[in-house]
Amino acid sequence: MTPPPYVPGHDLLAGRSAVITAAAGSGIGGATARRFLEEGARIVIGDAHARRLEQHAAALADAFGADRVAALPCDVTDEGQVGALLELAEERHGRLDIVVNNAGLGGTADLVEMTDEQWSTVLDVTLNGTFRCTRAALRRMRRTGSGGVIVNNASVVGWRAQRGQAHYAAAKAGVMALTRCAAVEAAAYGVRINAVAPSLAMHPHLVKVTTADLLAELTEREAFGRWAEPWEVANVIVFLAGDYASYMTGETVSVSSQHA
Repeated sequence: MTPPPYVPGHDLLAGRSAVITAAAGSGIGGATARRFLEEGARIVIGDAHARRLEQHAAALADAFGADRVAALPCDVTDEGQVGALLELAEERHGRLDIVVNNAGLGGTADLVEMTDEQWSTVLDVTLNGTFRCTRAALRRMRRTGSGGVIVNNASVVGWRAQRGQAHYAAAKAGVMALTRCAAVEAAAYGVRINAVAPSLAMHPHLVKVTTADLLAELTEREAFGRWAEPWEVANVIVFLAGDYASYMTGETVSVSSQHA
């Protein structure tokens, strides 16, 4: 089954200032950056890959205007870099309304073969990185008193079992739990925190770290017989970031057609 037509923007985020991590190109982060611009937002994008980040930011600036796009290399395992990314949004756009915590790191290893380093690396980027970004965003949003929205990127493997994914699944389950607990605290500041849980969203970098057999198996589980386009996940992030989701907080929304 082919993907549906691309959905045009409707100014759902007009005037908002957003930060998106791991947004240097073809995956969910890159698609979210483009969708936010199409919906009227001004953005700051970060990524640990400086060259790809610069190229993607330049392309977005050409398409939507240099005044609406800023970029800064950001490794979410470094608290100082996280703070600098959020600070840039306030400097360039005058405020911080939305933070999308998209940074995550996967890998495949059976538990009995998994090293401490493999486990810790995935957890530090995927879970601890989301924690650092959420904490930094909440501190700023609390200080300004103007509310805000945080959207985290989880995964259906936070609910389901998949061989070789113990570290990634544990990290994503942790993101879901972090989302719930942080949302309870953030409500007092008028801040909403939710998460998306995609199943299979295809992009070139996924092909490099996943076998063809596993991709075929995962695709077969999808009711539509295809993977999601990254922009289809980004559409749900737009919804959670916008006013139509005004009464949602602490929720994890599955973006999936998996039937098993």
